[in-house]
Amino acid sequence: MPEVPNPSIVKYSLINMETDEEEASRIVPFQLQFDKPVASQIKIAEWNPEKDLLAMVTEDSKILLHRFNWQRLWTISPGRCITSLCWRPDGKAIAVGLQDGSISLHDVENGKLLRSMKSHTTAVVCLNWEDDGGGEIADDNFYISKYEDRTSRFFPPPPRVPRVPGLVPGETGFMDESENLSQELSNSSHQRFNILCSADKDGIISFSIFGIFPIGRTDIHDLSVLCPLANKHVDCKLLNASICKVAFSKDLCHLTVLCSGELQVPGDDLHGFHCLTLDTSIFYRRRNELHQVAQQASNIEDLTEVIRASLFVMSKQWSDAMHTFHDKFDSLSNLIHVNGLDSTPQEEFLSLLGGARTSPAVHQFLENSLGEAGLKRITKLVCGAGKELQVIVLEHLQPAVEIIGFRLGELRGLSKWRSRYQGVGLDETLIDNATEKAGMLLIQVERFMRVLSASVQQFSNFFNWLHKCVKMLMSEPSDQHQLLAFNSELVILFLKYLYDQDPVKRLLEFSEVDQSIEVDVETMERVQELAHFGGFTDFDYLRRTLAKEFQQVESCFKEAFKMPFTTISKKILCQNLLPFFPVDPLPKSASSTVPTSISYYKGGAIEKQERFVDYVSFRLPDEPSSDLANCIVVTKCSMNDLQAVLLCVPDGYQCVDLSLYKECQLVLLLNGPSSVSESSEKACMMIVHADDLPFVSLPSSGASSPWKLEELKDSIVYLQMDSLKVRGIPHNVIAPLAVSASRGVACVFATRKRALVYILDEDEDEILDAE
Repeated sequence: MPEVPNPSIVKYSLINMETDEEEASRIVPFQLQFDKPVASQIKIAEWNPEKDLLAMVTEDSKILLHRFNWQRLWTISPGRCITSLCWRPDGKAIAVGLQDGSISLHDVENGKLLRSMKSHTTAVVCLNWEDDGGGEIADDNFYISKYEDRTSRFFPPPPRVPRVPGLVPGETGFMDESENLSQELSNSSHQRFNILCSADKDGIISFSIFGIFPIGRTDIHDLSVLCPLANKHVDCKLLNASICKVAFSKDLCHLTVLCSGELQVPGDDLHGFHCLTLDTSIFYRRRNELHQVAQQASNIEDLTEVIRASLFVMSKQWSDAMHTFHDKFDSLSNLIHVNGLDSTPQEEFLSLLGGARTSPAVHQFLENSLGEAGLKRITKLVCGAGKELQVIVLEHLQPAVEIIGFRLGELRGLSKWRSRYQGVGLDETLIDNATEKAGMLLIQVERFMRVLSASVQQFSNFFNWLHKCVKMLMSEPSDQHQLLAFNSELVILFLKYLYDQDPVKRLLEFSEVDQSIEVDVETMERVQELAHFGGFTDFDYLRRTLAKEFQQVESCFKEAFKMPFTTISKKILCQNLLPFFPVDPLPKSASSTVPTSISYYKGGAIEKQERFVDYVSFRLPDEPSSDLANCIVVTKCSMNDLQAVLLCVPDGYQCVDLSLYKECQLVLLLNGPSSVSESSEKACMMIVHADDLPFVSLPSSGASSPWKLEELKDSIVYLQMDSLKVRGIPHNVIAPLAVSASRGVACVFATRKRALVYILDEDEDEILDAE
């Protein structure tokens, strides 16, 4: 710690200004509510923004959810290393960042998986989920409007993913169908517009509307940055940057990014701690349009998953039934060969149908290999599979395709409003193409139903005939009224077209090989005339299978929805970059964690618009070459006016973590001197009012040093331990410090696997007791 200068140099220090004797004798602040053991050390902790719930991540990557009274609600284990966590603004879902780059969303009620997305390729180091801070959405002319999803007016609730036999709920990326919150993720017309921001260790920042619809992506290494140096702004570039924290402003207009890395400027390389401000005002200015696009597109993507799962389930069930059928009936071919006959099973069955003498091979097959019981089992299996496929089509596949068509129609109407929606990447041509493909998919579904119904009917007719043949061969007396009727012509058609062919499987199977369906010339000419008359460009759909049609539809959807992603990504620009503090470069394999906190507070109104003040605080890394040791930086930025202050931690104390709190307050968690006795308090928690700090304006250019914090050396604020806003803690403490602004409480974790919950505000006692 630097030596305390004489009083003529120190400009400000925080001391207890209260002289009233009653105030001096008041009780210790921050009432301790609980001191509870924890099973494992906690590495991440976040309070729910709306409820008295605390989510914690253990060192072995389990997620625990506790109430304020420390009642545990649930525990889940994703099976992968958890690297970050944050709550949805309404507190109903929690986002979890994982080491492999995935982000999973979980239900607050039971912890079940709602959605899993692969947003990054490396570890997700930080998450921030923010809404627009308002209720209804206003356009640029201050006309209040709220988007209404009209789908529910015309359609029943959307179908869910069909169950797969033997599949555990959640393995498809969706939760159990008995739950409803997964649907609410997409049906977000009632939600405030919100965006989930995620950043990985390679410097990639991704944005997702409602946490599920990707809408933008940027790499801080590729940003065109203007950095204030000397008396001018120069072009510079970040290299090997590692993101520490990201946070949206309350109006989503900009994103603050704290990172460490090498800032490459003309003639010099500045390795240190930097603060970037990204211009994300496109999210605020076009939130109405983005809300509508994300609403429709995310629902379409969900329904696409329903179609994919339906095709998979149908293909599996039908293939299993056909596998059993062919296993049983292939034995007839072996018997024909053993008996020295030169014929096919179809020819033998046709001979039996025509009334000729039954060959030994057919007689042996029907009486011994198949039998009446075996025939009944196969009949039940094949016809049952056909009925199950029809149910899946009617309850899952067809409704999903129909709703997709309606939602694309909604998007198609929006895309024609070019002045509003072209700017967010809703391309009219791509949406038209996707709409046409969705219509073709619906035709393919109807075609498949006809093929499936005809196939099941012919299988059933064939089995009915075989049942009669088995009865006759076994010379069993049978009541003709008990035998199901059959059609001889359908038996012939079955033996000719279905016995060793499978049109149902052909329509369902995904194959890399182009399996075109043969269509006669006359039919193709007629289809081409009708397609041209209706204004369609695709008249080759009859040659495609249902699975192939779905692949083309999915490709069109991806192309259409990638355009908003690409358009918005190009409009996320770097607004400002400030080199804060020099830091020695670390080896690539090493990592350094710096306590940081970013918050935004209302700072009044200008021209009828709320103004937010951006507060950024962090502990300066301990650098041997620096004369600014054991200090905390607090900066605030409003209307491009950057101010900052350096807080010097008392001698012998070390800042473990910090968090900005409501009403511009900063909560510090400090470990005390290691030489204290066992009975003494080993750590403390302190609140500093940011409004009382002597902030110093930082010049945008013309400074003697490129590092902004060098300007604050002569105005350090020395924190005093005799403040009434200091609470001693009887344990050594570790990060994280979890502070709830809405509940007025803080949770502190001790080194001996203990959790201590404190009330920060005196007026919170009655509120928490009432709960």
